[in-house]
This record gives sequence, C-alpha cells and structure tokens, in this order.
Amino acid sequence: MQSHPLSVQTTYQDLVEAHRMRAVSDLGGTPFLKTANSNRYWYARQRVGDRVVDRYIGPDSPELRNHIERAREAAEDTRQFERRCASMVAQLRAAGVPAIDRETGKVLNAMARVGTFRLGGTLVGTHAFRMYSAELGVGFPEALGVTSDVDIASFENLKLVIDDEVDPSLAETFKDLQLTPAPGLDRKNRPTRWVMAGGGTMVDFLVPKMLAEKDIVLLKPLGVYAQALSFLNFLIADPIPAVGLYRSGLLVQIPRPERYAIHKLIVAARRHETSAAKARKDLAQADILISILSEDRPYELKAAFELAMESGPQWRETIEESLDKLPDASAALKA
Repeated sequence: MQSHPLSVQTTYQDLVEAHRMRAVSDLGGTPFLKTANSNRYWYARQRVGDRVVDRYIGPDSPELRNHIERAREAAEDTRQFERRCASMVAQLRAAGVPAIDRETGKVLNAMARVGTFRLGGTLVGTHAFRMYSAELGVGFPEALGVTSDVDIASFENLKLVIDDEVDPSLAETFKDLQLTPAPGLDRKNRPTRWVMAGGGTMVDFLVPKMLAEKDIVLLKPLGVYAQALSFLNFLIADPIPAVGLYRSGLLVQIPRPERYAIHKLIVAARRHETSAAKARKDLAQADILISILSEDRPYELKAAFELAMESGPQWRETIEESLDKLPDASAALKA
C-alpha cells in the first residue's frame, strides 16, 4: 500500500473546496435561513419565470456559512472554473488516484446536476470506497475497486426538513441516460433499481430500515423509491463531501471512512453463503481501511467501533464474526 505525496492530497482538498464553493454560487439567488424541527437550514431563493423557488443548500454550520460568504466574494465564470478544476483532476489522475469510468461518470454527473447529492443522497458501496484513496491519501489494490453498480442511500425523514426536490425528476434524467426501472417483486410496482439498456451501469436506491413492515420507501426529495436495509442508518450518518475524478470533477457525498469500514464488517457477516465472493471483498475493504485509519485517524475509528458495538447484541455478534477472520483489524480496533 503506497501513500500519495502530500502535494496530491493538497490538490484533492483544493478540488473539493473549489467544488463546494461553486455548488453554493451555482444555485444563484439570495441565501437565507429556514427553521424546521428546531434546526436551521440554508436555502437560496431565486425567481424562475413568475415563480419564486427556494433551493436547499444544507444544514446551518460555521463551515457552510463560510462557504456561502466566500462564494459571494469569489464569483468565477464557468469556463475559468472548469479549466482550473480540470487541471487539478488531470494532476490527480496522473498521480494514480482512481478516476470514475465514462459510463458511471455520465450517470453520477447527471444525478449531481439535478440535485441528488445536494438533497441528501449519499454515494455508498465500492464507488465510495474508491474515493477514499484521495480522501485518505493512499493507493488501493485495483481488485477492491471494481464495480459497475451505483448505490445511493438517503434518510426518509429528510423530507421533514428539505423543502425542495430534484429538478428535473430522476425518472426524466434516467430516461435520457437510457436507464429503465428494473422489474422487481413489489406488487405495487415501486422500482428501487434502474438498469442501463443492454447492460452496464445499474443504480440502486437504499434507505435505512426503521420499521419492520416497510421494505420499500419513497425518498420524497429525490422522487424515487428505495429498498429499506438494516444497519444503513449507521453508515450514512454525517457524510462527508467528495469529488469524483470525471471531467472537471463532480461533487458528491460519501460515508465517513470509519463508518464505512465498520459497516463492511457487519455486511460481510450477513451475506448469504451464495455471496461468498462479495463477503470476501467486504472484509478486504474493511481490513485495509481499518489498517489506514488506526494509524491516521485512530480516535474517529475507535468512536465508530464503540458506537456500533454499543448498538445491540446483533451488531456485536456480526462484527465479532467478521473480526475473527481479520486478526490484524481486530487487534487494531481493540487496542
């Protein structure tokens, strides 16, 4: 496992910062605060024809306030911004940071443009894992980052605080990309998976399973149905921004790496025996992340591990089952 030079890590952080500022300025309009459930959220108010539209920016925080203020001060034309960011993307590619393939890039870019990630969607799965290479400043074995699946997870209760929705709809966006709803077993015909005609990229929408009787849930801000899965709430709590290396970069959000690592321990133990290869990949991803994080971010890793272990006997049993197969990771977590 080889570390990226400090210059590469700095370039990536500069790229993320540039895209976060641009995301605020691209919304246009006048930023203002709304209160919901005793919390405050930033929106940008703009006039579209004869309508006034409020676009969701994010929950109030000193960091977001700083981005809003800097976006006002550092207005930059689109062509200049794209040239600058494309140059940084090229530098990162040349340094060996994993990039997004063309087909997946088209899908993620289209989803980002209509607001999928701004409105709470979190990129999970192997595409998120690949982005930890830049976030953590290390190279990963290529075999651990191979996938054509795009997994997007979100909390259902975001509809209570996000008074906004993707525009145009994801159904329209996917139609342009030749993605169609995959047939499923749901009697109400609520698709949670979209597949590209002729094979290739597949997009799955996921949501934390909070009620036993609800297997399929409407993600209202995104306008799509999602498959409810256990333990997902742990994975996508408090996600972080990331930029995928495609064209001049595309801004998404991904789980915190320490939560991703612990979640993979849980997922690996719960795989059916027919998915043994996927379980091995889960364990390998968890193992390498725990090795890195135990050195670079030990307190964050320890906090995530302890939170999961304190979440109930089922959590502890699955984690311990996986750690029995990863002695080095087990020693690092229990040190």
